[in-house]
Amino acid sequence: MATAAQTLAQFAADLKFEQIPDDVITRGRDCIIDTIAAASYGAQFPWSRLVIDYAQRYGAGGPCSIFGVPGVKVHAPYAALANGALGHAFEQDSVRDPGAGSHPGATVLPALLAACEENPVDGKRALTAYVAAVEVMFRIAVASHHSPEHVGFHSPGLTGTYGSAIAASLVYGLNAKQLTHALAIAGSLSSGLLAFSKSKEGAMVKRLHLGRASEGGIMAARLAATGYEGPETVLEGKFGFLDAFGLADMCEAELLTKGLGSEWEVRRICLKRYAAHINAHTPVQALRELMVEHKFAAADVAHLLIEGSERLLTHHNIPEPVDILKAQYSVPFCVAIALHRDPDDPRSFDEAAVQDPAIRATAKALELKQRAGEGSVRSSTVTVTLKDGRKVSKRRDSYKGMPAEPLTTEDLKRKFMLLTGGAGDAASAARFERLEKMVAAKTFSVA
Repeated sequence: MATAAQTLAQFAADLKFEQIPDDVITRGRDCIIDTIAAASYGAQFPWSRLVIDYAQRYGAGGPCSIFGVPGVKVHAPYAALANGALGHAFEQDSVRDPGAGSHPGATVLPALLAACEENPVDGKRALTAYVAAVEVMFRIAVASHHSPEHVGFHSPGLTGTYGSAIAASLVYGLNAKQLTHALAIAGSLSSGLLAFSKSKEGAMVKRLHLGRASEGGIMAARLAATGYEGPETVLEGKFGFLDAFGLADMCEAELLTKGLGSEWEVRRICLKRYAAHINAHTPVQALRELMVEHKFAAADVAHLLIEGSERLLTHHNIPEPVDILKAQYSVPFCVAIALHRDPDDPRSFDEAAVQDPAIRATAKALELKQRAGEGSVRSSTVTVTLKDGRKVSKRRDSYKGMPAEPLTTEDLKRKFMLLTGGAGDAASAARFERLEKMVAAKTFSVA
């Protein structure tokens, strides 16, 4: 009987572009476009430059590009490492809904792009590889039920290696047996700890986790292509992914292959609107809507209450972050920024915000509670008590960018233009239009 890795590998090897529904292709394409924008914007930050410099130092001489560094070429593993870190550099990359600890943009696209620059393929083949990779990666994440983060692992650094391995392997032309070994090798390259969420400093390491996942996918694919082997039981077997990283009472191995080829996980890709952790998005949007509906500003607020999932308290209750990296992971601080600034503009999330006395006071005073009753990890209720005695409240189970409330083409283009505007509006608009037509491209490129 085939193992989960063998079944997933066979699915990926057999998948044809013509088998993929049109809306799935569109969702995958939009995620690629969104990731390009996030990575391009992410290249400007000091923590990104450190990884870029490392990639240039040790990877020079290859055929692969790094976002934000025109004219520089490095070898594929280093391009994947750098671009993965850039994609996640400022909390603007895509995730899954419901959450499962998996980032389809910043882990899969960098490996896919690096492989395509080494081994050029057309747009249809590249998108097929991307869809296959996300289908595999999301299922691995879902089967773990996010339990690796209960014991201190940062899940995207674990699950991302499997997705990037599939994407790169398909571009390189590996068969089902080799793909199985690529997945098996990827399992030993997974890494990432949540220590940054409980420390005073060092949150920039969070960005590195996704870059390492992309880099690991290139290594896994290239080694598997040469005959290097790994355990076929890597996912559900003893000391495999679920056993080693997950919690036994939470993991469901049957979900590794459930609905494969009929229930498309790509449809669950969730694009971000704000430069904040995904779990801050519903309270931020709810607050901004309340501000418009009831016509109040920061100076009018006496008290803020956010009610949400347990994760808001266990992972995101950071009322006094010391830098913007930690602030973006803090729900109280992201909500405070949204009260005082425009959260649609990523420039609102800067070091000046971290030092702003008014924003700091709001974040520290904000009350965070675990909600009573039903709701997803994303669901939250914002209650604002105003100085004039009014109390207004709004619950949000989704935000704009989730599958239930997707970004329109205009929304996506607006975000793309905002994040890539350094190249000039005309150049950004032309690039967006080229990327929209990537399916028809004879050679897949994100230029």
